[in-house]
Amino acid sequence: MADGLTALISSLGISNEAFIALAVMVLLIIGAVIVVIVSRPILDIYPYLLPNARVRARKGRLFNEKHFSEIIEADDINEIVNYLRGFPDYADIDDKAIEKSLDLQLASTYNLVSKIAPENIRKAFIALAKKFDIANIKTLITAKDANLSRESTIELLIHSGKNYETIESLADSLNVEDIISGLDSTEYYSVLEDALNRYKETKTVLPLESALDNYYLENLLSATSVPANDNTAILYSFIGTQVDIANIKLILRAKADGLSFEDMDYYMIKNGHDVKEWKLKDLMESEDVSGVISGLDGTDYAPILNETLNDYNETGSIGVFEKVLDEYLSKYANSLSLKNPLGIGPMVGFLNQKEKEIKNLKIVARAKREANFPNSKIQELLV
Repeated sequence: MADGLTALISSLGISNEAFIALAVMVLLIIGAVIVVIVSRPILDIYPYLLPNARVRARKGRLFNEKHFSEIIEADDINEIVNYLRGFPDYADIDDKAIEKSLDLQLASTYNLVSKIAPENIRKAFIALAKKFDIANIKTLITAKDANLSRESTIELLIHSGKNYETIESLADSLNVEDIISGLDSTEYYSVLEDALNRYKETKTVLPLESALDNYYLENLLSATSVPANDNTAILYSFIGTQVDIANIKLILRAKADGLSFEDMDYYMIKNGHDVKEWKLKDLMESEDVSGVISGLDGTDYAPILNETLNDYNETGSIGVFEKVLDEYLSKYANSLSLKNPLGIGPMVGFLNQKEKEIKNLKIVARAKREANFPNSKIQELLV
């Protein structure tokens, strides 16, 4: 066989030395291709290793059902505070401002994840963390519209966000227009300026709040608008689902209140995940709440809303729809976290679970302020 191979090489006019060199080169090329194929997944995963390790460590500190059962069984708000202070995340909770302390803990969590997220998706997590600037601006505007004092207003603000100092400095503004003028150095100025005339026409802060909410979600969509890989695609679908749910909630509430198409259209965000612009138009033109739900046939939202329709007919409360939509978003986020456990999944799942934990702690705290509020009812209210 060796003689045959030598004869073949000779017939091709290639020396043994040249053939060996050629063979080595071919093997090197094949080896390089194999290395690229094998190492590519590792290179994609590598930036997430340390962030996910930190997130998993924090995830282990989240409250489970047993913790919440113990919190719900507390006799009063002071007992809840003492219980929470036994955990690192809540060791400094202020018994005179529990909800504000909880918001600060949530803000701290968002800031942490935005700092440790890999560079290629950090922009999206920074955009997510802007929710606390927006919450503070909405609080500032609402407080001023209600003629609250500077001291009362500052007590309501969450000490977090890129623009906190600017927002705090506007607590003694004379009116809402002065607040908007004072935000001229921020990205929110033009958003609020565009909504100012509608605020003056309606004499409610809703147009300003809605403008901020729309800007926040549209900014999130923009931050993930070109999915480069599975990680950004997952984040884009999560944010798109938030947009869908925000739009559906608004349409359902508007239909229950008898608002017109024109009243609703101003507040819609056009680029959702499942509910596109043409579908939004159909939903807004529906006759009533039942028509909206029927119009969602073919989407993932229809089954859960149909199951809740009887509850709505009995109670007349849009809140029953909002609750199941919030639960759907939470479950959807958890499903996304399992889709990419070595990439962005743990970060999305952790933020969602932390958000849920804070919401539930607020629910319990509010309930415990009311005398003789049944523990069984508290359990029903949890998301």
